[in-house]
Amino acid sequence: MGHAVALTFELFTWRAILDILLIAAGLFFLYRTLLRLGTWKIMAGILMALVVFILANALNLKGIEWIYHNVSNVAVLGLIIIFQPELRKVLEKAVSVPPHRLKDRDSALQSLIGETLIKLAQERCGAILVFPGKEPINDKISGGYQLNAVPSIPLILSIFDPNSPGHDGAVIIDGNKLTQFGVRLPMSQSARLSEDYGTRHHAAMGLAEQTDSLALVVSEERGKVTAFSNGEVRPLRNADEITRAIITHQREMGFLGRDSTPRIRKRTLFQVAASLIIAVVFWSTLIVSQREVVERVLPVNIDYTAPSEDLVLVGEKANEIKLYLSGPKSEIDNLATNPPSVKIDLSKMAKGSQTIIITSENMRLPKGVTLLDTSPQQLKLTLAAVMEKNVPITPQIIGKLPGNLKIKKITVTPETVLVTIPVSKDEKNTTEVLTTPIYLESISTDSKLFCKVIARPSIQPVTKRWPDVEVLIELQ
Repeated sequence: MGHAVALTFELFTWRAILDILLIAAGLFFLYRTLLRLGTWKIMAGILMALVVFILANALNLKGIEWIYHNVSNVAVLGLIIIFQPELRKVLEKAVSVPPHRLKDRDSALQSLIGETLIKLAQERCGAILVFPGKEPINDKISGGYQLNAVPSIPLILSIFDPNSPGHDGAVIIDGNKLTQFGVRLPMSQSARLSEDYGTRHHAAMGLAEQTDSLALVVSEERGKVTAFSNGEVRPLRNADEITRAIITHQREMGFLGRDSTPRIRKRTLFQVAASLIIAVVFWSTLIVSQREVVERVLPVNIDYTAPSEDLVLVGEKANEIKLYLSGPKSEIDNLATNPPSVKIDLSKMAKGSQTIIITSENMRLPKGVTLLDTSPQQLKLTLAAVMEKNVPITPQIIGKLPGNLKIKKITVTPETVLVTIPVSKDEKNTTEVLTTPIYLESISTDSKLFCKVIARPSIQPVTKRWPDVEVLIELQ
């Protein structure tokens, strides 16, 4: 009950409201775009997969969670590739610039088009007229001829006369002029129209799927007028319906002044409400999952800071430790992806053996994450004083020379190196450092080799950098 009350209070904060509204707006525009392009079934499948994951997360189904976490990154990349056209349309629509409005005296154009299309339908003369929307269509259409003429019934009838060279293409009506004719439109990529419809109808549907244009088609076989917009098709029975369809399109696009009492379709209201409900459910589920408290064991590395200059860490030291953590699932998951490290500060430690107890002060944990235990719970460290000493560099010889060859002389340059060595019993017998291995099987003549220095971690060069070593092997 307490969690529900806390969630309710958090739901009514201004950040939560803004978050939900932005998610709902994204869902609404994405749904409208996918619906227009005919790919909403794929999106429905994705939403179903998301619901399955949410249920699996609530029921703690480890198998489904493992599949989701290991496939999600690749799936997101695949979805971006699959829905590239759809995502492009959503972004284009989000930044579409409102077009210039038409003057009131130009409103007679709609009636003229309605009358003209009815005449074409009565004469069984095929035609396509396109009214662009906010989205550009130049990258969707091809071919055609520039016209830029004032519309008239004789002109449009002559363009779509079967003997006209451009009668099979579309006429573009932009503003109050016929700007192009004989234009080829993109064919529909969906299966919304049956094969009974001709090429003109599939071309008009293709443009209506990819843009927010209005395409009016006259069928020469049926003698009927059909409107295509937003991926939908509807018949227009007379000139008045054609006129209203054009006016409605131009008002929705902002070409004409809107009514003082704007009308919103019930279907649009339902889509907005559904988007808002999905956004609230998604947001609430996300918050609940983030608040779910879990326990997990995470192995992390140990970082040792350098001790003071006159001391050095000797003996065995642990490089990894297990943390037993408790906290919100989202924070624990983030720590599993980017684990913290345990910091051991040696700069303030004195000479001798000391026991370090691991606490939350040795690491940076997110707010809300609690350290329950560690394994091991403490570290035993020994710092010893150091002394400077010149030690010989001994070549590390491995294997035998081929045949009857023998080593005559080995010269190492430099012969010694000045190092700092801990003053302790464990380090008394350490009087030399080695080169990287030299394999005699590959040597058949006098050879000069360049090697690196290998030494125990407690032995360090005074110059802070090991010298490069030259080893000359002479044979006899």
